[in-house]
Amino acid sequence: MPWTFGRRRPTTYLLGEPVDPYPAQVPEARRGRALRITEIGEPVLHGPARRVEQFSTPELARLVDDLFATMEVAQGVGLAAPQVGVDLRVFVYDLTDDRGDRHVGHVVNPVLEIDDTAELVTEDEGCLSVPGAYEPLARRAGASVRGVDQHGGPVQLDATGYLARAFIHECQHLDGVLYWDHLSRDLQRDALRQRDEEREGVLADRREITLELGKRPADYPEQPAGGR
Repeated sequence: MPWTFGRRRPTTYLLGEPVDPYPAQVPEARRGRALRITEIGEPVLHGPARRVEQFSTPELARLVDDLFATMEVAQGVGLAAPQVGVDLRVFVYDLTDDRGDRHVGHVVNPVLEIDDTAELVTEDEGCLSVPGAYEPLARRAGASVRGVDQHGGPVQLDATGYLARAFIHECQHLDGVLYWDHLSRDLQRDALRQRDEEREGVLADRREITLELGKRPADYPEQPAGGR
C-alpha cells in the first residue's frame, strides 16, 4: 500500500461550500446550450452590464445553464454574461486552484473587493473573447465577491491566488473591462497578433468538443465579429 500519511484530499466547493461527491460535468453544463462567445470589439463587451432585477425565472436559469455549457466547450474557467451577448451582471466559474481544490458556481449582481494589501502577482492571462492570446498581467492575489445566486440567495466568496484572479477577471467583464485593457500598447498588439494566428484552431476545438458533448455548435463569423 502506498504511503499516504499527511496527504490532503482535494475538496470541491460549490458557491464556497464543500460538496462531496460532485460530478465532473456540472448539471448546468449538461442542460445548457453552447453559444457563440462574443469577441473583443463587440459593443456588449465594452460597456457596463445591467443588474438583474428578477430572480428564480426560467430566463435566468437558462442563462446560467448556457454560460456553464459554453464555458465547458471553450475549456474556460470563467465566463460572464456579456461574453454570450447578454448585458446582465452574471458570471459562472469552474476551476481548480493552487491547492488542487475545485471551485464551482455562479454569481448574480456581484460586488468585487480587491485586497490591495495582497501580493501583486504577474502571470500569463487570457480571455475566451480574445481566443488564443495570452499575455503577462499583474493582479492582486486576494479578492472577495458579494452577490446573490439565481434565486436571490446571498453569496459571499473569499479568494486567493488563481481563484482571486478569476473573480477579478470575470467581475471586471461586467463593467466592460477586459484583461486586454490593462495591457501596454505593445502587449495589446501582440495579443491581437496571437488571436489572428490562433483563432481558427481555437474555434475548431470548440466545435469538436461541442459535437462530442452532443450539442449544436455555435456559428462564428470567418473574421472576428468585433473587427478590432
